[in-house]
Amino acid sequence: MKLTEVDIKNIAQSGEGYNAEFKINVPSKIRDLAGEVCAFANAAGGVILLGINDDNEIKGIEISNSKRSAIQNTLSGLNPHIHCPFYFVEVDGKQIAVIDIPSGLQKPYTVSGAIYIRQGANSQKLTSAEQMRDFFQQSGRIYFDEGSCNEFIYENDFDKEFFKEFRVVAGFSESTDNEQIIKNLKLLDKREVFKNGSVLFFGKKPESIFDKAVIRCVAFEGTDKVQIIDDKIWGGNLMQQYKEALQWLKTKLNVRYIIEGSGPRKEEWEIPLVALKEAIINALSHRDYYDKGGRIMIELFDDRLEITNPGGLVSSIKQYEFGTKSASRNPLIFGLFQRVNMVEQVGSGIKRIKAAILDAGLLEPIFKTEGLFTIVFRKTTIKEKVVANEQNKLEIIAERLRNDCGTIAVEVYNLMIKNSDITISELAKRINKSERTIEYSIAKLKKFGFIERIGPKLGGRWQVLIN
Repeated sequence: MKLTEVDIKNIAQSGEGYNAEFKINVPSKIRDLAGEVCAFANAAGGVILLGINDDNEIKGIEISNSKRSAIQNTLSGLNPHIHCPFYFVEVDGKQIAVIDIPSGLQKPYTVSGAIYIRQGANSQKLTSAEQMRDFFQQSGRIYFDEGSCNEFIYENDFDKEFFKEFRVVAGFSESTDNEQIIKNLKLLDKREVFKNGSVLFFGKKPESIFDKAVIRCVAFEGTDKVQIIDDKIWGGNLMQQYKEALQWLKTKLNVRYIIEGSGPRKEEWEIPLVALKEAIINALSHRDYYDKGGRIMIELFDDRLEITNPGGLVSSIKQYEFGTKSASRNPLIFGLFQRVNMVEQVGSGIKRIKAAILDAGLLEPIFKTEGLFTIVFRKTTIKEKVVANEQNKLEIIAERLRNDCGTIAVEVYNLMIKNSDITISELAKRINKSERTIEYSIAKLKKFGFIERIGPKLGGRWQVLIN
């Protein structure tokens, strides 16, 4: 379905982003368009609008027949071919050229042998093997746990006792032999060699092959990394690592016992075990096993607990989708944990962590997703909670402001808190930006519900919304 005049106005007002690119003119090198189109096809799709400038103003464009033909030829140059409608829409009496690119079903798409991807509001050409590996991995082509492990010998290295436990918990019939279950679980490649994920999950000592596929648990004295008071490394299969790490935490965290009536006593842990279990399974399931220099770290301080695994947020998941959508780096491993009811719905683990922490009256955990993935569980007293919650609320608002509206909008917002009568020209002077830039930031703040205008343009005031 083609975009309408209203659609284009809305896109222009929202500005460039992951799904939209603006150009005031046809690029002098028309082939440059091919890179943009390729990037959108390799991502979630998007539109290129010709005739809109960098300030999101609809200026219109005139394109000669020869250039139209050149654009069509450029669009047909993607490999494999993907249909991208190219048409014009009249907006306020001005012609806007639209290139509408769907999300491709045959990724990766290339231009002259090069792969382009979308990174935020920009298109990027992949130039390194690491970048290409990450792209293929997120496109469903290459996963570490699907790779073959030629060093693994079934007779010597397969943990048959654990496999017996696994098949019972997973509900396999006693009449089904191990070979059939191994086949059903797709633990072998086409050459009947065990996959990396199978080795990690069912190997006796997978760390003898993947030396960093372990969990290191470190307890520090105080709140910094100066004095280590305990340091353990847990190997074995992933389920064994999970159990050992959780037991280690139980020996370090405080627990309070509540006796109610004649029933069994209730354990109230300093940090809820439900949240800890989810966090450890998340680290084991989603860590980047390609990173041979990193391992899962569990670090305990007086005021917090940090659980970190190699690999940040999977690139196919946008920040605003975090906690609601999941794309595992290791679908085989994730599926095996799912078989034994260690994980539930895909994408629900973060929600359960947050819910358990909030039910316990603790501060919401902090999630760091750049480079490494870290969950920070904060320990607080009852007296600290009220003050800390208010501070946390301000932190959340500041983070949302930056993510949704940009850093300039944060400055605008803070100045409006101090002075609700401040004018656009005054804001421009204080921040040292053009009035047009300030107006654009204000539009973003309104769109995401951070501010609203009370009264007329002249004589009214700004109302800052804190929610």
